[in-house]
Amino acid sequence: MLTSSDTAQVLPILRSIGAFVYLVDVLDDGYFRYFAVNWSEDADIELPYKGSIVGKRPDDVFELEHASRIKQYYRQCIDQRSQIEFEGSFVSPSGKRFTNHFLSPLYDLNGRIVRIMGTIVDITRRKEAEKALKASESRYHSLYDDNPAKFITIDPKGTILSVNNFGAQYSGFSREELINTSLFDHVLKDDRRFVKEFLQDTLQKPDGVHRAEFRSLKKDGTAAWMSNTARITENEEGKSVILIVSEDISETCKLAEELTYEATHDSLTSLVNRREFERRLQDMLESAQAEKLQHALIYLDLDQFKIINDIYGHIAGDELLRQLSRLLQEKIRKSDTLARLGGDEFGLLMVDCSLDRAEKMSRALRKVVEDYQFLWRKKRYNIGVSLGVVPITETSGSMTNVLSAADRACYAAKDKGRNRIHVFRQDDEELERRHGEMEWVNRIKHAMAEHRFHLYFQPIAPLIENTEDGEYYELLLRLEDEQGAIVSTGTFLPAAERYQLVTKLDHWVVKTAFEWLNSNPDHINNLSLCSINVSGSSVGEEAFLAFVVRTFDDMQVPPEKICFEITETAAITHLSGTMKFIQTLKERGCRFSLDDFGSGLSSFAYLKNLPVDYLKIDGTFVRDIADDPINLAMVKSINDIGHVMGKKTIAESVENDHVLGKLKEIGVDYFQGYGIGYPQPIRQK
Repeated sequence: MLTSSDTAQVLPILRSIGAFVYLVDVLDDGYFRYFAVNWSEDADIELPYKGSIVGKRPDDVFELEHASRIKQYYRQCIDQRSQIEFEGSFVSPSGKRFTNHFLSPLYDLNGRIVRIMGTIVDITRRKEAEKALKASESRYHSLYDDNPAKFITIDPKGTILSVNNFGAQYSGFSREELINTSLFDHVLKDDRRFVKEFLQDTLQKPDGVHRAEFRSLKKDGTAAWMSNTARITENEEGKSVILIVSEDISETCKLAEELTYEATHDSLTSLVNRREFERRLQDMLESAQAEKLQHALIYLDLDQFKIINDIYGHIAGDELLRQLSRLLQEKIRKSDTLARLGGDEFGLLMVDCSLDRAEKMSRALRKVVEDYQFLWRKKRYNIGVSLGVVPITETSGSMTNVLSAADRACYAAKDKGRNRIHVFRQDDEELERRHGEMEWVNRIKHAMAEHRFHLYFQPIAPLIENTEDGEYYELLLRLEDEQGAIVSTGTFLPAAERYQLVTKLDHWVVKTAFEWLNSNPDHINNLSLCSINVSGSSVGEEAFLAFVVRTFDDMQVPPEKICFEITETAAITHLSGTMKFIQTLKERGCRFSLDDFGSGLSSFAYLKNLPVDYLKIDGTFVRDIADDPINLAMVKSINDIGHVMGKKTIAESVENDHVLGKLKEIGVDYFQGYGIGYPQPIRQK
């Protein structure tokens, strides 16, 4: 469907047409409204309504009788879904004028007619010529030759008998070169069968006027779209001949083609855009169901594209997309559709294609991207691509289902290490897990927007005599779901980490915790230590460190009262960022705890390089130490090494007195778990 911006782009083309061209909106109430017009001062046309008609209806523009007639033609154009042509007349300041009126339907991507393009051509001179043909031979020849339309007379076999001067000059031939040649020799080869049917229809119905559009060839080999009117007449010998009057409509056709192209293609890469891609996908789903065919969809997401964009800007990123689009396009079949779906994502529809063939194509496309080197500012860069492959069959369901499966398959390929291919299968557990996480992404975003995140606290108590006075607890994040139930972090945190939402949550936790402490100075006085969890993604970001430092500066929270907890896995994964984070905040007086210690394979090797104050022994070892001698040995080993290195130990998941007794024997410093207290909302303090 055309927009106002589309109209602004095509007005220069409209103004170049020697005719009055307008667009009509087809309204839901059955009426019509004029949308846009062009007016060329040089156009060889005279109309009684030269002023603006934008936004007006037929009744506002035409006289009542003519308005009723033209609305009938609008509806006929819609009902027949084809071009309508009719002739009309009106009285202008200079006298009676005759017009040829063309109505062409314009469709949206769903095939619904939303607009009508009207073209009004002044044919007064042609009418006068036809009248003169009957009145005077000399007058006939004068008007026939000078009329700015192409007049050709042919016999029933298509042999050209005569042509006017304008027609010959327009074609680039002389009259002598055209006469006695076949009309079909001057028609584009692809249109000749249609022209033959057009002439046969004219001969079979000699009393009617027949119209058709086809492409005419000029002497220089170029083709032009012509609007042709044919009727049976008699020559001087009384024999039946066909008179064809042709007018060039190339600009109108070019305009329609450009509008269609703009509506269906991506302006950057010239590939099919998402809307047209989805329309074609819907057609494939319908054919799969009706004809029992199998097709395939390949979803492509570039890896490392963001790095190019971030370093060199969108100009470099756009050039990379243009180059890569051309390379991918060269690899696919002519019957397939490659589209840019947005950003650095592409989609490929493969018609009548088995899953094996789609996998083979995926491997070929992956290799194209893998071998491609992007040259920018004398440097070369390699990128990769992750691909998800989905079969399209009669059981595929809706378009939404297919696109969702393709998206999930592509993300599964990224999870496996990027630059890989993942084929969707109905029983794919990995994709089901991914789908569940993707649903949590929206739930997390809504919860943040609706302020449904809350802070809870769980006590941490000493097992041996402790010189520190005051409360010691860990702050825990909880989500209140849509029904008001409280959800623990283990349910939604994996999705937040995978989809880069966890740092936003860390910002919220630190800010909310500091604001609460700042507003409760009496509580701070009785506080020994408040432990706050920070994800590995956040400790690796300098921006997050700057945020924490700034928050300390803005709030009256003593740094020595704050302990940041970092998981062992996160610390090892982001080692350099973790070291900077710890060193910067320890200089202010903060303390640090290494959470889930013992769960990694390299725990002890990395421990001596991490200047943390506390080791939280992983609860998977602690729960069963009363019954499992191996776990007991693991906890004892971690506790001993921690003490040798001058660190205090905290046992997690302590749930009963039997476990508590074993921890006292070992000499663990602190314990935490349901055995001392369940997490409670911090607002209850």
